[in-house]
Amino acid sequence: MTHQDALADIVGQKFAVSGADAANWQKEWTGDYAVDPLVVVRPATTEEVSKIAAYANANDLTLVPVSGNTGLTGATSNQGAVMLSVDRLNKIEQIDTEGRTITVGAGTILQSIHEAVDPHDLIFPLTFGAKGTAMIGGALSTNAGGSNVLRYGNTRDLCLGLEVVLADGRVMNLMSALHKDNSGYNLKHLMIGAEGTLGIITRAVLRLYSKPKAYATAMVATPTVSDALSLLYRMQDATGGAVEAFELMTRGYIDLHLRQVEGAKEPFDAAYDTNIMIEVGATSDEDAAVLDTGQTRIIEKLENILGSMLEEEAVLDAVIAQNEAQRREMWARREAAGHIGYAEGPRVDTDIAVPLDKVGFAIEEIERRYKELDPEAWDIVVAHLGDGNIHHAIYSDNVSQEFSDKCVETVEDVVQEIGGSFSAEHGVGLSKLKTMSRRKDPVALAAMRSIKDALDPKGTLNPGKVIP
Repeated sequence: MTHQDALADIVGQKFAVSGADAANWQKEWTGDYAVDPLVVVRPATTEEVSKIAAYANANDLTLVPVSGNTGLTGATSNQGAVMLSVDRLNKIEQIDTEGRTITVGAGTILQSIHEAVDPHDLIFPLTFGAKGTAMIGGALSTNAGGSNVLRYGNTRDLCLGLEVVLADGRVMNLMSALHKDNSGYNLKHLMIGAEGTLGIITRAVLRLYSKPKAYATAMVATPTVSDALSLLYRMQDATGGAVEAFELMTRGYIDLHLRQVEGAKEPFDAAYDTNIMIEVGATSDEDAAVLDTGQTRIIEKLENILGSMLEEEAVLDAVIAQNEAQRREMWARREAAGHIGYAEGPRVDTDIAVPLDKVGFAIEEIERRYKELDPEAWDIVVAHLGDGNIHHAIYSDNVSQEFSDKCVETVEDVVQEIGGSFSAEHGVGLSKLKTMSRRKDPVALAAMRSIKDALDPKGTLNPGKVIP
């Protein structure tokens, strides 16, 4: 009996495939990483996941969990592995409107969660461009961020409970809906962001929030990033912290969007270097109230602050969405980043986090230094400005590995000098292993290795990821 036959006995012949039948799992959506798995198994229950893990462990087979495969770091790339797709673990088990939670399987698509809770006037606030294909198991495994981190936090902050299958097949039940649980080590947080190297997430209890009763969404041009942060702080003060998204798009990104997206429009009549998308969500009746002018109070607050900053010349231009179609157009511009960035061609991607007051300096200093390597190179920058997360991509005719490595180290140098992190929300996977070796505290790496050895002594779970 082959390994594929044995695994088919667990999940059914139809759900244990290889070769051409496994084509959907042979590469990530970016096309940067391609593999030929030994077999792809698609369990439908936690019990089946448990049996698969136990079999792989007993037979020393590499086992790689995979969700929507929308990652950017090669975290599911492992040649000749058993790939465990969670796509059939996609049941929405319960929506607790009183407790504000939803219980879902790891294969549930993010957008499906949004749609399920919307009729209850609730939201699951995690959102990013791949929400239509990304699954919650993958988002948890990478501790995904997205555009609403500013108000609601990362995926880790949105998860109350987990069910996890360990390397040897044992099922760890952490399925609590508690907001506080201080009963020992926080194993839930250990599993979130581990990229499937410590266990396989199968189910989760997620936090829900009240759906905002009104939105104020705008594109704003400012002279500098510092001026943009002034807008953020003023709006936070005026609304009690209701700013949900505060997204920076540089001129390079706007130009790329215009070039790559048919029918794309300039955000303003003139071209600016610093372009901000701000969205504020009103949850109180007062801020959502419609005034005699026909607009909501939350929009009036945004207009007033923008008006003051225009007079101070801290804002150069602003366009406030007047309807849902205009709001969606603003969001579409920002959420196209992943697809248009890759469509442009070879690039050097980085995903960094820096202190808020250093964002402007980081962008300028990185550009100055990579221009020393190639004066003709250019970049695009999009950033979750409210939390200091910068997505930076460098494009050059020099596509050599040497140039790419030098660019990455240049970014690393700037980040380290200002107290930042080389990995903000995309995870480590394969692409940041060299950086982990160079920049991660060696004692922290040793502790991570000890944890990996303790939970996966045979090293069967997604080996070669996260830890150099």
